[in-house]
Formats: sequence, structure tokens, C-alpha cells
Amino acid sequence: MRRILERVEEELRVVDLELRTEIPKEIERATALGDLRENAEYHAALERQRFLQARVGQLQQRLAQLSTIKIANLPDDRVAFGSIVTIQDLDTDEEIVYELVVPDEGDPANGKISVTSPIGRALMSKQPGEEVIVRTPGGERAFELMKLVTLHEREDVDSES
Repeated sequence: MRRILERVEEELRVVDLELRTEIPKEIERATALGDLRENAEYHAALERQRFLQARVGQLQQRLAQLSTIKIANLPDDRVAFGSIVTIQDLDTDEEIVYELVVPDEGDPANGKISVTSPIGRALMSKQPGEEVIVRTPGGERAFELMKLVTLHEREDVDSES
């Protein structure tokens, strides 16, 4: 868990540094070019500034969320945040591997689903061998939880948090 926090903290440092040092310089350079109404560099710098401000807010929120998660309080025998699951689609026999992540890290194409997504919610607290029914806009889908690696068991996560 510490590695995840460090990664988010590092991104926050980089974004904040750009916001506080580079963007003001870009705005100053663009301002020196003259008429601000038709100054593309000025408008681009302001747009980048707004983006970075929003990103700082997102990263701060993610840090707050992550800092409340205590690995010791997560179940070590059931699906929870940070678990890696292998599920089998009971209609197609396809096996799918997902990692359950916080909402803003969800990326289903890369195997990361949010704990608040329909599949994530349906998987929570399940154990291997259990059937999972997921209600999606396209109808119900049935899966079997084949394999579970909890946050406690993962080698890529520091369990001291």
C-alpha cells in the first residue's frame, strides 16, 4: 500500500511543481507577446493551469481515500479493495482477470475495475467457487469466481499500512 501512496504523492509533487513554477513562466512569456484576446500561447497556458489545478485536487482526494484504507481491516479470504480476481464468464467460458481499484483508477481494458462498478460491487465479499450475478445495462451476466489474490497476499504491495 505504501508504494501506491508514494506513486500518488510523487505525481502530486510533479504536477504541483509544474503548476507553481512552469505555468507562471509560460503565462508571463505569453503576456509579453501582447494582445491577450488573440494570444494562443496565453490561452493554452491558462487551459494547462486549469487542468493542473483540477489534477492536484484529484490527487489530493485520492491520497485522502487511500490513507483511510487499512490493510489489516480488509478481509484476507474474500474479495475486497486491491484484490486480483480471476472470473469465468458462465456463458462463454472466458476467463478474465481484474484488479479491484478505487473509482478514478478504473481501466477495464487494462484489467482494473472500480470497486464501485457493477462487476466490482457484485464481486465484493465473494470467495472462490461462488457464482456472481452482475446486472449490467445489457442484462444479467453470470460469472464464477475462480481465483482470488487479496491485498494481503500480493507481492507488489507493502502490507505495513
